Amino acid sequence: MLGASKGFNTNRASSSMVSGSRISTLLLSMFATFASIYVSGRLWQESQNRVYLIKELDRITGQGHSAISVDDTLKIIACREQQKKLSALETELAAAKQEGFTSKLLTENDGAHAKKRHLVVIGIMTRFGNKNNRDAVRKAWMGTGAMLKKMENEKGIVARFVIGKSANPGDNLDRDIDNENRQSNDFIILDDLVEGTEDLPKKARLFFAYAADKWDAEFYAKVNDNIYVTIDALGTALAAHFDKPRAYIGCMKSGQVFSEPSHKWYEPDWWKFGDKKSYFRHASGEMYVISRALAKFVSINRSILRTYAHDDVSAGSWFLGLNVLHVDEGKFCCSSWSSGAICSGV
Repeated sequence: MLGASKGFNTNRASSSMVSGSRISTLLLSMFATFASIYVSGRLWQESQNRVYLIKELDRITGQGHSAISVDDTLKIIACREQQKKLSALETELAAAKQEGFTSKLLTENDGAHAKKRHLVVIGIMTRFGNKNNRDAVRKAWMGTGAMLKKMENEKGIVARFVIGKSANPGDNLDRDIDNENRQSNDFIILDDLVEGTEDLPKKARLFFAYAADKWDAEFYAKVNDNIYVTIDALGTALAAHFDKPRAYIGCMKSGQVFSEPSHKWYEPDWWKFGDKKSYFRHASGEMYVISRALAKFVSINRSILRTYAHDDVSAGSWFLGLNVLHVDEGKFCCSSWSSGAICSGV
C-alpha cells in the first residue's frame, strides 16, 4: 500500500509539471501572437502615414507651391535629363551593335517604342488680324500640310503660331482663328490668355510652359510673326549648343527704362531698375531660344514667374538669378541682316 501511494504521488506530480508546461507554452504563444499583431499594426499605420505624406506632397507640388529652391529645381531637372539621356544612349548602343554601329539621332524610349526627340519647337507670336503675316511666314519658311510635317520628321523642327482667345469668347475673332486652324492645323490656341498687346509677356510664358509639356525637344524658340527664319542656319547654330544644358541664346542687349506713362516703351515698374534706369542684359524679343531645362523650369514655375511691360525683358528676368549661360549670338539679331544670319524682318 505504501509503495502504491508513492507511485500515485509521483504520477500526480508529473501530471502537474506537464500541465504547467502546457500553460506556459500557451501563454508564450498568446504573447507572441499579440506582439505580432501589435508590430504589424504599427507597420501598417506607418505605411499609411507615408502614403498620405506622399499624396500630400504630390498635391502641393502639383498646385505649383513647390517647397524646394530654384537651384534644387534645376538640379532635379538636370538629373532627370541625364537619366533620360543615359537610357536613350543604352538603347542606341544596343541597336548600333546589331546594325553595325550606324550613327543615329538621339532618341528617347517611352516604354513601348523609340521616340525621336525634336531639335526645336518654335512659337510664332501672332495676333487677330495678322493673317497676311501668317500667310507670308507659311510661304517663306514654315510651310503647310505635308511640308510642315516633313520639317518636323526630317529636321526635328516644330513650328506653330501662338494666339490667345478673344475678350468676347466665341465671337468672330475666335471663329476666324478656328476656321483658319481647321485648314492649316498649325496653331497653339492659349485658352487661358485674352489676346492683347499688353499680354505679350504672359503669352511667351504660357507658350514655353505649354510647349515643354507637349513636345520633348532640345530647344524652344520664340519668334514674332513678321520675322523670316532660315531653318538650316537655325539648325546648324543650335547644334553647337547641345552640350549646354541651361542655355539662353539670342541677340543680347540692354536699354533705357522709360518712366513716362506717355512713352511707347513705358515700364510701370521702372523704379525697380535703379537710379540709372537701365535694363539688365536680355535677348531681343524678335527671336530667342532657351534650352529644355529652362523651358521645364518655366513650366514648373509658371504661376510665380512675374512679367514686366515687355516679353523680352520678362524672359531675361526669369533666368537672371539662375546658373544660366547667356549666349550672345549675332546671327539672332534679326533687324541687321548679314551673311549667315538666322532671321530677318519679313
